[in-house]
Amino acid sequence: MDFEKLITDRYSVRNFKPEHLPKEIIDKILEAGHKAPTGCNYQPQRILVLNTDESIAKLRDCTKCHFGAPCAMLVCHNKNESWERKYDGAISSPIDAVIVATHMMLAAHNMGIGSCWVMHFNPFAIKEAYNIPSDIEPVVLLVMGYPSEDAKPLELHYKKRPIDECVIYDSF
Repeated sequence: MDFEKLITDRYSVRNFKPEHLPKEIIDKILEAGHKAPTGCNYQPQRILVLNTDESIAKLRDCTKCHFGAPCAMLVCHNKNESWERKYDGAISSPIDAVIVATHMMLAAHNMGIGSCWVMHFNPFAIKEAYNIPSDIEPVVLLVMGYPSEDAKPLELHYKKRPIDECVIYDSF
């Protein structure tokens, strides 16, 4: 798919067909995330794939924003495997996880898989439900699956601020 078309057409899907994703599709989505850049290439991302009825049932206890998706990928970061900026101690691993999730979201759309970026979840409940170690921090949940026939973007999807409100040029 043409990149411009890909980033224009992708939207947050909130209505899915009930079928789980095949492993081949999941593997391609994960490979796209694996190719994402990370700070000093430390690759601190950890991804939990939820693609069974049992794992999705546990997810529903951790967020109301599952939208009935039959699959989800919880993108986390290992806070002990992060590049650290020496000036202020800022770490790159949460940002690295977001870059990985973005690659995965775009790859999914490119293959006809809908997804929705979710941060509205209880991280403590998720860590407990899936036995996530203390050094691993959940960042974003990508709920995904095949979009239902009536899936469509929310009206808000089309509202964009004027670009000059978002971009400042120092000089030209």
